[in-house]
Amino acid sequence: MLAVTSRKEHALAMFAKLPDSYDEVAAGFSFFQDRRWRRAAVEAVRATPEDRVLDVACGTGLVGAALVERWGCRVVGLDQSAAMMARARSRVAADPRLAGRVNFVAGEAESLPFADCEFDHLTFAYLLRYVEDPAATLRELARVVRPGGRISSLEFCVPTGVWLWPWRLYTRVGLPALGRLVSRGWYEAGRFLGPSIEDFYRTYPLHRQIELWQAAGVTEVTATRMSLGGGIVIRGTVGG
Repeated sequence: MLAVTSRKEHALAMFAKLPDSYDEVAAGFSFFQDRRWRRAAVEAVRATPEDRVLDVACGTGLVGAALVERWGCRVVGLDQSAAMMARARSRVAADPRLAGRVNFVAGEAESLPFADCEFDHLTFAYLLRYVEDPAATLRELARVVRPGGRISSLEFCVPTGVWLWPWRLYTRVGLPALGRLVSRGWYEAGRFLGPSIEDFYRTYPLHRQIELWQAAGVTEVTATRMSLGGGIVIRGTVGG
């Protein structure tokens, strides 16, 4: 078990307040673009029904469900947040299509409780902003994927050009205001999100993130900005 850092402690406390309304409110915050982003990340996996996919930072299980619906594969969802995984388990229990195809494990992305090359593919969403060492975390993620397996990620991004200042206005003013209409917890999340995204990209601009993926042993790394740059899907192949 890794030490709980202030960054991780803050994230766990924040997300513990959100699961009951997470999917609906998060979709609204993204102007309902999150489904497109998720679909693009899932499409990049190209799994088969025989494949086993690890979904890290699985949250409420939306990516895992989409993987099963698109590819018919088996999914193991991993997250640190007990509250988020409780919502994910409820989703699986309520959907016969997911029963027997998805299960969940509590754990940390920085120290996965799995053997080398145990999975055919791996996905993660909204993860690297919350870990202390993204380079080491990417190496750990790649460790559990077989050579030739694919890793696909979904994350928020910072737009460039004319869209930067509207994005800043929305994330600094719009998100906290919208969050306040929902709950105190969503106000805190809305106020946190924009600075968190921009701070991460200040330290790890896109070209640097791609270098970290490559240093972790992932090849053919590509990145696709989506929705005027508000989201990004990065994918690559382990080994190769």
